[in-house]
Amino acid sequence: IGPYNPNHRIEGTERFLSPDKGRGLRAVRHFAVGELVFACPAYSYVLTVNERGAHCEHCFTRREDLFKCGKCKQAYYCNVDCQRGDWPMHKLECVAMCSYGENWCPSETVRLVARIIMKQVKATTERTPSERLLLLKEFEAHLDKMDSEKEEMNQTDIAALHHFYSRHISNLPDEQALTELFAQVNCNGFTIEDEELSHLGSAVFPDVALMNHSCSPNVIVTYKGTVAEVRAVKEINPGEEIFNSYIDLLYPTEDRKERLLDSYFFTCQCTECTSRSKDKAKMEIRKLNPPPEPEEIRSMVRYAKNVIEEFRRLLEMCELSLEKMGAIFADTNVYMLHMMYQAMGVCLYMQDWDGAMSYGEKIVQPYSVHYPAYSLNVASMYLKLGRLYLGLEKKTQGVKALKKALAVMEVAHGKDHHYVAEVKREIEEQK
Repeated sequence: IGPYNPNHRIEGTERFLSPDKGRGLRAVRHFAVGELVFACPAYSYVLTVNERGAHCEHCFTRREDLFKCGKCKQAYYCNVDCQRGDWPMHKLECVAMCSYGENWCPSETVRLVARIIMKQVKATTERTPSERLLLLKEFEAHLDKMDSEKEEMNQTDIAALHHFYSRHISNLPDEQALTELFAQVNCNGFTIEDEELSHLGSAVFPDVALMNHSCSPNVIVTYKGTVAEVRAVKEINPGEEIFNSYIDLLYPTEDRKERLLDSYFFTCQCTECTSRSKDKAKMEIRKLNPPPEPEEIRSMVRYAKNVIEEFRRLLEMCELSLEKMGAIFADTNVYMLHMMYQAMGVCLYMQDWDGAMSYGEKIVQPYSVHYPAYSLNVASMYLKLGRLYLGLEKKTQGVKALKKALAVMEVAHGKDHHYVAEVKREIEEQK
């Protein structure tokens, strides 16, 4: 693939060989904070099952007056144009959902891979508008680095693909090709999220996947329907590499490295991982006399991780855990914040608005310290908190929180994004 071919370019950027990282993306001109670097339509995408009825299957628009597919009665659309546009992909599932009924249960990854295969079968050109710099078939699969657990999950997905889709896709690729494709999607796929970071669906954006990772990224990826938009969150000068973050950046260096190695098979050597500049604040320990031993702290980290993995729903469990961890960890410690976030989620689920607000107030300030500037996690927390305040008739606090969310969103999503317009409208309504 030739990054310098004028037909295969993203204006202002170029594909290049990044030292120690393989291929990457770099700027060939200056980008200001908040500027759109590029947009990439999804190569293939799928709406998550839980959002059916709330979002259009084709364009992901959120609205209340959607109409459903007359056959399966499970897919919803804005209008006939959206239904027609989605039919080449929806027909894969429409008949199957009718015939399998409640037994139709392929995972989201399986559904996405089925759509990719369908698109590849029908492809008339070598490149799509999603592959200006990187072809999907060039994705890294890292098959040689997969452990037995990941291989087993891959095999389960392949079996499900055959079970649910073999009648509807003639000439499925062979086992080796499918093994590689699932591994490629698991390593390079994206989850599409809304303004509160709720999961809407899964997709592949090849040109976005070209960007390498940094724990101190200079761009952020947001979504407008099924299009990914990449915006600068730092000044980017000509010749500088463009970095995205692949993971949640709240946690300390060791955690981030562990997650990146497990999911993406590399050891991060970015400036943030080398300097560990935020680790001390992220791992704030209470001033005790005598101070806790290092092994005691390590043991509490292990405990926190186990709790995070095993208990996500029970408020009582969250409160007990916060009490236990709070004996050593300060309230601004990232493991305390994670548990508070879980507790806030449980409160929202149980419609305990005051409880949710109380947790949100404790979380939002440390989030602003621990996350990089223009973080979607910070924006979504201010958004949740602002909407909670307004619901509890705390108008001044609500507007203040929404304005803080808006300041981040105007940079991260762009000033013309409909999410930004929605928040502005919410603020206007309070005047």
